[in-house]
Amino acid sequence: MMMAEDDDLDRCALCGVSENDSSNLTSQNTLQTNVSLGCGHQFHTQCVEREFTRRKTFPCPICNTTVKKATLSTRSLDDMQCEKDTSWRRRVMKVFNKVENDFSSLLEYNNYLEEREDIIFSIVNEEPDAEDSKAKVKAYEAENKSQIVIRQSQRDDEERSIADQIAAQRREAERRKRES
Repeated sequence: MMMAEDDDLDRCALCGVSENDSSNLTSQNTLQTNVSLGCGHQFHTQCVEREFTRRKTFPCPICNTTVKKATLSTRSLDDMQCEKDTSWRRRVMKVFNKVENDFSSLLEYNNYLEEREDIIFSIVNEEPDAEDSKAKVKAYEAENKSQIVIRQSQRDDEERSIADQIAAQRREAERRKRES
């Protein structure tokens, strides 16, 4: 059964019924997403279990990507992509952690930020140069280890200082409330 791309979003790729369709009489109508690269189609739990009783894997009827139990998740493909982006963004930004004051011009700083974003994009979206980008992060970390640690320590100090200021302001506000 071929469906339009927009219709695929909340429908089971096997039976074609929407998760919230009133004609859906299945007792377990939760959709699972095939998180395999290039797929992202959804399947009712009952439909997918029926397929797995017949065979260990099966092709997605929409895109022919192999569906396995290990590639199914109750989270959406967008959720998985967001988690992947967040995870890689944290890892890369922990290494590429320079601030504007580390550069002689705003243009140099912006170029640095652009390079960092290009690396993150390449890795998260599994671009052809993703492995090169990962190697670049490792090489940069090895070459700049001491500076990375110093900047992280400075950032931690700044965050502690801000937290202390916020706590002091809250205490002051509470004191004023009690006095009035």
